[in-house]
Parts: sequence; C-alpha cells; structure tokens
Amino acid sequence: MKTRRIVYEGGQGEIVEKKSRFIATVKPIASEEEALDFIAALKKKYWNATHNCFAFVVGENQELQRCSDDGEPQGTAGRPMLDVLLGEELHNAAVVVTRYFGGTLLGTGGLVRAYSKAVQEGLKNSCILEKKTGFLLGIGTDYNGIGKIQYLLGQRGLSITDSRYSDVVEIETLVPEEGLKALKEDIIEGTNGRARFQKETPVCFAFRDGQPILF
Repeated sequence: MKTRRIVYEGGQGEIVEKKSRFIATVKPIASEEEALDFIAALKKKYWNATHNCFAFVVGENQELQRCSDDGEPQGTAGRPMLDVLLGEELHNAAVVVTRYFGGTLLGTGGLVRAYSKAVQEGLKNSCILEKKTGFLLGIGTDYNGIGKIQYLLGQRGLSITDSRYSDVVEIETLVPEEGLKALKEDIIEGTNGRARFQKETPVCFAFRDGQPILF
C-alpha cells in the first residue's frame, strides 16, 4: 500500500460504564511476537483486573488479525475492539482494554459499546500518522527557476524539507510515489529545463505537526 495509517506513538484512554472501569492501552507493534509481549506485560501490570481483552493487527495488508474476549461473553470485547482498529484502517497496532468490574452487568450490547468506546478513547490519546511510500527528491536550479518550483510544490501541498542557497539553489522535498513522474515533468517544463534532479531516494515518510518523519 502506498499510504497507510499507523500508530506512531501509543496512548491510553479510560471510560466508566455503570461503575466498571475500562482502560484502553494502545501501542504500535511490528510483529505478532511484539504484540504478545505487550499483552503479557499489560496482564502483569493489571494482574488484579477482571479482564484484559486485546486486539491487534499486523502486516502491510492487515493480514494478521487476532483478538480475545478474555472471559467476557463471546464476541462482546475482542471482536468489537478489532473492528475499531480495522475501521480506522490502522496497520501494526495493538490495544489492550483492562476492565475492573463495577458490580453491574452491562449486557451484550452494553459490553460491545463499552469496549469499542474504550478503544476509541485510547486512539484519541495516541499519535496516528499517514505513512506514505515515496521519494526524497533533491532539486537544483538557478534563482530564476526557484519561484516556479515553489509554486508547483505548493500546488500539490508539498513542503520544502531542506534548502541551500549559493550560486545555485538546492532544495529537497518529499513526494508520494504516485506523484513523482508528473512533478518532475512539470518542473522540467516550468523551468525550461534548467532544473536538475540531484537525488531520488526511496523512503517511507509522514508528517507530524508539519515536521517530516522518515522511516
């Protein structure tokens, strides 16, 4: 996939339903083994909880999916939690929802809503980014060409991530894979062939608060 949503930094969220506490802990993972280690650590941390239910998804195409109700009625916890991860189109993410029973039964529908809501709360407090496949493109031009290049980048919502000004101008930008060919053609045409492409490095990247992140 050229673009995929990932949990860059995990977080935690909590809700209370009829005096039961539901604590959702979200974490980015790279493998099933890493997910299972995370789940084991949470079960150890919350050893006295009534339930520690989990869900995780691994792979470029979300090919590995696992979930557990951990003693809750079948289908009321793990699957709804997994459905939230899949609905958010997340890759390589795990969540554990820890429940401390408050004395009042919630019923099947109530449990599904509570576990789903807890995961949503955990995701709200996590950093989720759009990870893209593309290129770090280095461009060199003269001072007459830089204005046109800046205009073409701006049209596409692309940022200049680095720049050097001497007798020529050298800039770098991150370009999604699908937009590279057309951008290069437009730059050549727009600068009447004065621009040169000095670097074209395949990368995966995202932006956080406007700042580039390379993977």
